[in-house]
Amino acid sequence: MKYKRLGRTQMSVSEICLGTMTWGSQNSEEDAHAQMDRAVEKGVNFFDTAELYPTTPLSADTQGRTEEYIGSWFTRTGKRSDIILATKVAGPGRSYIRGGEGANAKNIKIAVEASLKRLRTDYIDLYQIHWPNRGHFHFRQAWGYDPFKQDRSIVQDDILAILRTCGDLVKEGKIRAIGLSNESTWGTQKYLTLAEMHGLPRVASIQNEYNLLYRHFDLDLAELSHHEDVGLLAYSPLAAGLLTGKYQGGEKPLGSRGSINADLGGRLHPMQDEPTRAYIEIARKYGLDPAAMAIAFCLSRRFMASVIIGATSITQLDTDISGCDITLSPEILKEIEAVHRQYPAPI
Repeated sequence: MKYKRLGRTQMSVSEICLGTMTWGSQNSEEDAHAQMDRAVEKGVNFFDTAELYPTTPLSADTQGRTEEYIGSWFTRTGKRSDIILATKVAGPGRSYIRGGEGANAKNIKIAVEASLKRLRTDYIDLYQIHWPNRGHFHFRQAWGYDPFKQDRSIVQDDILAILRTCGDLVKEGKIRAIGLSNESTWGTQKYLTLAEMHGLPRVASIQNEYNLLYRHFDLDLAELSHHEDVGLLAYSPLAAGLLTGKYQGGEKPLGSRGSINADLGGRLHPMQDEPTRAYIEIARKYGLDPAAMAIAFCLSRRFMASVIIGATSITQLDTDISGCDITLSPEILKEIEAVHRQYPAPI
């Protein structure tokens, strides 16, 4: 396991981050504890969660349960100081989370206190804005995305208010660093610029989707990452399981995410069939597990801070973590690029 500095902070995180969004729905507390035990055994020191979780499915009844499972693990093991812990405040739109108001100054303070209580800790290492208050194009929302509807008179004030609130929480010792999620290049740079202008906490990372089927980060966000030291925390490195091959031919295995969230958040679409098949064939040609190859590819990207894996079993967890032991040859990377050029945006 390799470790990387998180942004310009003093924190060092494992290149594999343990994702947690199935804990409390698909996975029991016992399952969650077993996953954390195994991940730490394998060298993982970075956990990612959110006040919204679990998501399989989303439910007002289970919201916050994932953080509770992490908190009970900290209590059982006493390993809080060994873990870099990331969580997130929900953006607008979920009525059962503070009326769906989003990440304003008031709600961030309330959310932090609730997360600290559930997590049974007195500090959060990386606190992330789960999605922007102004709207975004992630989660397959590109077709309806219209930045011209954003009110230019309030967007910058909104970002500055978030930064000032996080700055207060840093001073109080409740959070150590801040991150973004489902953000754009403009949004990330605006956070950086305003933080520098006002002496406020600097964004350390951006958590966006990235995988063989969705490589938006390769472009202007990669440039920003290079110049500003804002690394990517890649979520859905297996495209919600598509890249394992288990959904090929219309299959939806019982208990899989596809059997719960029917279209995998818009990913389960005929356009992805051929590129998915092609990537799986490359993996098999070189004797690699398709999931491990997909994660190894993500780890090969120079802007990558950490790859967030999610598993519902220890077997899946071990396979995902094994991706960090694979170095893809120039021949494999060339074949991957050939598929990408043929199918540049299948999801």
